[in-house]
Amino acid sequence: MPQLSQLGEVLLSQLFWLAIALGFIFFVIGRGMVPRIQATVDAREQKIAGDLEQAQAARAAADETEAAWRARMDAARAEAAKLAQDAKQKSAADTEKKVKAAADKLNLKIDSSEAKIRDSLAAARSEIETVAAEATRELVQRLTGLKVDSKEAAAAVKAEMHG
Repeated sequence: MPQLSQLGEVLLSQLFWLAIALGFIFFVIGRGMVPRIQATVDAREQKIAGDLEQAQAARAAADETEAAWRARMDAARAEAAKLAQDAKQKSAADTEKKVKAAADKLNLKIDSSEAKIRDSLAAARSEIETVAAEATRELVQRLTGLKVDSKEAAAAVKAEMHG
């Protein structure tokens, strides 16, 4: 085969051009483009790492803010509960004062009414005694014909009613 006989003459020339092409590829791509690509990849990795660090810092700050907020909310709830308890106690004390004042007022009215009733009862008894004494005096005079003194009749009626 004639192509195989030329192989020895052409082989060195093809190896030479292969070495030049591979050298060109190595220097152009390996030395020119790869460092730029590697720099871009490194910059991207650094940006991602920086973003992750910022995200972690933001998350820690958010956690701290949330913890502070929860502490403030707990304090606010405790303060609200204390204020509600104080308001209940104050309301109970005010209500107790009002009830006591109303009870005192009612007791005064009751005492006044009882005094009026006692006075009315005493006046009614006195009037009954007077009417009874007068009726007794007239009955004794009609039945027996004797005249009885008003004071004696009143004393007899009083003794009978109270004794």
